[in-house]
Amino acid sequence: MRIEYVLPLRWQDGGGDAELTAYVESLPVWADLTVVDGSPDSVFAQHHRLWRHRAQHLRPDGPATPNGKVQGVLTGLRHARHERVVIADDDVRYTPESLASVAELLEQADLVRPQNYYEPLPWHARWDTARSLLNRAFASDYPGTLAVRRSVLVQTQGYRGDVLFENLELIRTVQAAGGRQIRADGVYVRRLPPTLGHFADQRVRQAYDSQTQPARLAVELLLLPLILVLVRRPAACAALAATAVVLAEAGRRRAGGTQVFDTWTALWAPLWLLERAVTSWIALAWRCAGGVPYSGRRLRTAASSPAALRRQLSHLNLGEPK
Repeated sequence: MRIEYVLPLRWQDGGGDAELTAYVESLPVWADLTVVDGSPDSVFAQHHRLWRHRAQHLRPDGPATPNGKVQGVLTGLRHARHERVVIADDDVRYTPESLASVAELLEQADLVRPQNYYEPLPWHARWDTARSLLNRAFASDYPGTLAVRRSVLVQTQGYRGDVLFENLELIRTVQAAGGRQIRADGVYVRRLPPTLGHFADQRVRQAYDSQTQPARLAVELLLLPLILVLVRRPAACAALAATAVVLAEAGRRRAGGTQVFDTWTALWAPLWLLERAVTSWIALAWRCAGGVPYSGRRLRTAASSPAALRRQLSHLNLGEPK
């Protein structure tokens, strides 16, 4: 059961090398690793010395993309040696068991979407976990890792690289081509928490992702007016907060989530709801101003609409995975 593990990264220094090297060396032998490294030359050289015996360590190639991660993923797919590919951000930490689970599910699907959880759990990771729990209450969360059959993205000629929400773009591209997705809500994959600075930077960007989900965007934009109306009614505010906690707790209990999600994380849901009530309007302002700032440029589109992708890929019909 051999798979390709594609790890795109771009680090400005080697501060996390020791921890990532230990993780790389812990991956099972049946997972062939491709690291696509957009780091500066000195950092790239250091990574090459550390990982050359375990990984295919490459520079990004092919056309540059405004969202640099997409170029890294597409480079990894071009150089992948196997049909089954796991794509993971540099903060994702699979165990051999969870990696085997997503690999096996690719026998039944073209794309597998597992569930991330944070460990360790500082306060800002608890805050962000509330978002994941609310996502799980209504549908599925969006992880920092996906498993995909390489041949699907060969047929679609990759996916769009000038969008902010690149994982949703990949998911929608596979589905628009007729591929089958499995939402593996009970396959849990650990993720390292972001730094506090990175967490702060992601607040508006995560809200911007809703620009491509009209129903969700409408609800989020209504939150701030609703809160302003209810602010002088403590009982109503308490009811709204309690509803958020109940929904988050429902998400925590789904698909055995209590084994990885801390008991108290659902209590952070009202704070996350308040955050999104504000940041959704800031994100809308960024869109009106030409897009959200990202790596020195602006990205206007969060992700392509499913309808647009179906028109673009109407000549493909993948049907059942081979």
